[in-house]
Amino acid sequence: MGGFFGTIQNKRCVEELFYGIDYQSHLGTKRGGMATYSIETGGFKRSIHNLQNTYFRTRFEEDLPKFFGEKGIGVISDTDAQPLLMNSHLGRFAIVTVGKVNNMEEIAEELLSSGNVLTEFSSGHINPTELIGHLIIKGKTFVEGIENVYKTVKGSCSMLILTDTEIIAARDFWGRTPIIIGKKEGAMAATSESSAFPNLGFDIEYFVGPGEVVRLTADGMEVLRKAEENMQICSFLWIYYGFPTSIYEGKNVEEMRYTTGYVMGQEDDTEVDNAGGIPDSGLGMATGYAAGHKVPYQRCISKYTPTWPRSFMPANQEMRNLVAKMKLIPNKAMLQGKRCLFCDDSIVRGTQLRENTKALKELGAREVHMRIACPPLIWSCPFVNFSASKNILELIARRVIKDLETHSDHATMLADAETAKDIDVPEETLKRYAKTDSPEYNRMVNEIAKRLNIDTLKFSKLETIISAIGLPKCKVCTHCFDGSSSYTLQ
Repeated sequence: MGGFFGTIQNKRCVEELFYGIDYQSHLGTKRGGMATYSIETGGFKRSIHNLQNTYFRTRFEEDLPKFFGEKGIGVISDTDAQPLLMNSHLGRFAIVTVGKVNNMEEIAEELLSSGNVLTEFSSGHINPTELIGHLIIKGKTFVEGIENVYKTVKGSCSMLILTDTEIIAARDFWGRTPIIIGKKEGAMAATSESSAFPNLGFDIEYFVGPGEVVRLTADGMEVLRKAEENMQICSFLWIYYGFPTSIYEGKNVEEMRYTTGYVMGQEDDTEVDNAGGIPDSGLGMATGYAAGHKVPYQRCISKYTPTWPRSFMPANQEMRNLVAKMKLIPNKAMLQGKRCLFCDDSIVRGTQLRENTKALKELGAREVHMRIACPPLIWSCPFVNFSASKNILELIARRVIKDLETHSDHATMLADAETAKDIDVPEETLKRYAKTDSPEYNRMVNEIAKRLNIDTLKFSKLETIISAIGLPKCKVCTHCFDGSSSYTLQ
């Protein structure tokens, strides 16, 4: 997905910028970068590194003595190399972006046909941040250029722009990804994750609205473009991506996860001996579930964190599976003879969960029950870089739907499941599977449980998710659960 951080201060900002960017590391694993501007030297300094085999802090620590300046921006990117430095009639500036550009080829073709030159390539592909930069410099002002981005990009794009005098923060037109403004004496900051603020001494000053553009100086903030009324902020920020202490639109991530689990625990009549979470994103839900269901919260699985990064992010499926397996260590003493219930944020492919369930039962768990913090993932996300999946059938729910619509025999479905290459299920059919407790929904959930060897499987209701977030349904993107969003909303 990716996350960024920027700060402008009345003093040297390099160290605080460094740690602020590092606090975005849970949002991406591929590349990191930072850029600063120094009044004393009158110039920009930039550095970009590959993070696939190390961490941001480790990779950039040696670079810090080379940086100077009172203002800077940086990014943890799961896609392209950033920040980029650009020179135009708007002046020289650095830019970082977070989002997903689905119509890159179309935009690139238009730019090239107009005489523009694209120079930045990553793994042989066009750099989407460079495309965004070119769209910006087509405007007479930064605001006009940013509005051009909003009109052109299919997907989403939030950005930070660093000039010699200011930082400009622009949130995606639909607000699918957040920007939070922080303030302390003599300094302002903008971030994807408010969890970056407390240890750096910033207080939350402002939540940038959808499509809103703000200008930051060391002394304050100015709105350059007013926020849109409509919003479609990604619900997965609370369910999975967000760090527990982060706050979006005034709602804390951990609080939302606890509430979701508590409601499920109260509504569930399954008899279990304990409840725990699949580390880390299932832990908040599990504490709530245990309280709501009135069973002990116990850590039957622990995560070995010193060396293993998050496994959801790597593009290579084999590596993703290995990392996921190696970092989670079951505790036999807490499992033996127990009816164990586990909470997790979501089921995407189900590959690792199936392996986990097998291992838990081999270690003595009498029963393994799963409770998922969100509804089944039926649609892929066209708006943010949710995963490395290229095929909709990598989603286990969608694969099961395809099989249920094609076969009536469970054994036949299993035989076909791994070799299916395409899917042709009408939208109206998918909608029936997405409706909680419909006959189609119950068949799908039961089939997923069979494939994963889970004794019982239940997903959180969409209504519970929305209530726990605390925003109107129309302001939250739930497309991957109910197919409800689009590039153009009424």
